[in-house]
Amino acid sequence: MPQFLNSRENAVTEAIDGALIASAGALSRLDGYPHIRVVVRSDWDKSKVAIVSGGGSGHEPAHAGFVGRGMLTAAVCGDVFASPSVDAILAAILAVTGPLGCLLIVKNYTGDRLNFGLAAERARAFGLNVGMVIVDDDIALPDLPQSRGVAGTLFVHKIAGAMAENGASLDAVTDTARRVIANIRSIGISLDTCTVPGSPKESRIPEGRAELGLGIHGEAGVEQIEYDGVCGAVAAMVERLGAGMEAKPHVVLINNLGGTSVLEMAVVVNELVQSAIGSRISHIVGPAPLMTSLDMQGFSISVMPAEKADLDLLAKPVDLAAWPGVRVVRPVNVIALPDGLTPIAPLASQHVPTRQFLTECCKLLIEAEKDLNALDAKSGDGDTGSTLASAARALMEALDRLPLADHTQLLRAMGQELSQTMGGSSGVLLAIFFAAAGDGASSGLGMRDALKAGLTRMQEIGGAELGDRTMIDALSPALDAYDKGFAAAASAARAGANLTATYVKARAGRAAYINAQQLEGHIDPGAEAVARLFEFLARRHGGSQGKATE
Repeated sequence: MPQFLNSRENAVTEAIDGALIASAGALSRLDGYPHIRVVVRSDWDKSKVAIVSGGGSGHEPAHAGFVGRGMLTAAVCGDVFASPSVDAILAAILAVTGPLGCLLIVKNYTGDRLNFGLAAERARAFGLNVGMVIVDDDIALPDLPQSRGVAGTLFVHKIAGAMAENGASLDAVTDTARRVIANIRSIGISLDTCTVPGSPKESRIPEGRAELGLGIHGEAGVEQIEYDGVCGAVAAMVERLGAGMEAKPHVVLINNLGGTSVLEMAVVVNELVQSAIGSRISHIVGPAPLMTSLDMQGFSISVMPAEKADLDLLAKPVDLAAWPGVRVVRPVNVIALPDGLTPIAPLASQHVPTRQFLTECCKLLIEAEKDLNALDAKSGDGDTGSTLASAARALMEALDRLPLADHTQLLRAMGQELSQTMGGSSGVLLAIFFAAAGDGASSGLGMRDALKAGLTRMQEIGGAELGDRTMIDALSPALDAYDKGFAAAASAARAGANLTATYVKARAGRAAYINAQQLEGHIDPGAEAVARLFEFLARRHGGSQGKATE
């Protein structure tokens, strides 16, 4: 199976034991593997109301990750996406319930309701005081009589757990849990389905679509919508969430469904705060993986009114790595750049031919973005095209403030602009190249020699030489042939770029970490970009063999 598991059958028990080992003794489990899988607090003395939850595995860190002082007393773990057995739930209740009783927090799925409900009845037959609340926070299917319980369940775990830790009675904890449940609204979205251990992956979401309102067990969402960026995805979710939100402060829980990167989740936060309900969000929990769906590439948003009593309970500290805490939402704080860092802007000047030339070069790089990314994916991280295209767009936006009529100052200004707008090592190297070329031109060197001075400085600092499989393999021969005309320079650049496809060992850049089989037959993307630029110059001048003067 394409997962770091030994087998579907042993995945849950092995995962539980791994979590216990990493807990430094804070967690224990009941004997009874493989059918009874119950994680409990090691320090539990039955002196307070016990809080028990659980359900199918595959939602980690829920539920065992929230067992600890101030949250759950015990978690009952079923198979992946399957309710635990009645005996397992009963074992948990009997193990942790003392004189003050026990509250079961159950997500609204038929198997969970039935199994937890029957276990509660059997526990009561033993004389134990057991209450049960059902979480039904999912708003994806508004016409469904019994909505599903999803990530909003974590609000209930935390608030009920904090109350129990404070010594509240079972009735008080139960009443508060029911009130909180009635006010939680959640909805999820995903770009892909999850991979269930031992089962083939279902590919029901086509490219360019997102599934809105899906559950946490891989079940289909309420609809598939067009996906053209996180802004539209968040807007679709907010439209449904906002319909039932009062005009008052709310706390939001942003849940990673398992396969969404940290970078993406931070973008989601930014979009949500700027959305139609952003002004009503005063506090935030996450973004974090809280109630996941294995490796699903999606996220969910849960909201509830930010009542002071509930916020105090949400903010009560717990020694649990999985709980990210609740924080106040504040505007972005911007601090001015320190003195000396902001560069002195050159005096802008206009020159129509230079402006047209730079614009055409930038458009060429923008059009080549996908091709260069594809090449870079063979030998790097697949972003050379995007890096160069972003720099080209930034340079086009800066044309009005550049000294276009003074090519010496223009070279320096381009170096300065690239150092500010172009990411990665390539941005720094090209900034060095243009800055040094500008210095050479200002000292009286002709354009060819000025550019070669820039190349020399770039090599000195970057450390790359001919044959190292970098842009230098195309740039250096092109500059050597520069005085023979653009056609000769373009031919030399193309020959140098093509030669990089025969190099099976790179000695600079990320390609240095790639094996020979992956490099062979693929042109270095930086060299390809240089070759295309010189080929454009040759076409622009009709293949002129005359002296290159630009």
